[in-house]
Amino acid sequence: MGDVLEVKDLVKRYGKLLVLDRWSLKVSKGERIVLLGPSGCGKTTFLKIIAGLEGYDEGELYMDFKSLGFVFQEPRLIPWRTVKKNLSFVSDNEGKIKEILKMVRLEGFENHLPSQLSGGMRQRVNLARALLNDPDLLILDEPFSSLDLPVKLKIMDDIVELWRENNFTLLMVTHDVKEAVYMGDRILVLSERPSRIIEEITLAFHGDRILDERFLKAEAQIIKILSSS
Repeated sequence: MGDVLEVKDLVKRYGKLLVLDRWSLKVSKGERIVLLGPSGCGKTTFLKIIAGLEGYDEGELYMDFKSLGFVFQEPRLIPWRTVKKNLSFVSDNEGKIKEILKMVRLEGFENHLPSQLSGGMRQRVNLARALLNDPDLLILDEPFSSLDLPVKLKIMDDIVELWRENNFTLLMVTHDVKEAVYMGDRILVLSERPSRIIEEITLAFHGDRILDERFLKAEAQIIKILSSS
């Protein structure tokens, strides 16, 4: 299958503050990986390193992907530009924009301003922007934290469906155990800062996870790990 990403003994500091303490992990092509840990443990810092927005101090980092899409925690849309014009910063291909908007269920909202959209719809624009360049690796930085549960579940379902259809690799960070179990095929559990990877959990069941008793068992297992770390 091949590895999209490999990290060996990665260390990140801000001055004397140690944030990432010798992280080692591999991400294979087509996987859905979730990094689960408490707020402030360095999850977003790690994503910024992968995206080339931050450096690191020690260790080795190997990346093998052509394009990357980044879904931020907040949509960060330009308020005076329509949906279509927000997306045109990434691509001026109108056919591609139309195709992506249909893919994220926003067909017909091309000329709406962000203020005319719900929170869930603005996050769909955020997702559309990340998908415009056909990413090999899609990074999700806690994109559901501000959404109500019904909206959150629908968008998570849509992302999983897009993953199935488009064969990209998905790397997500969250502090929410339910989100992690819902989205990940492999979950890496992180400690408090300075963060380490303390456990790896593989989920081998598919379908509607939230109705599967194994969902609750996995959730309970992770909560036990977090509470004892």
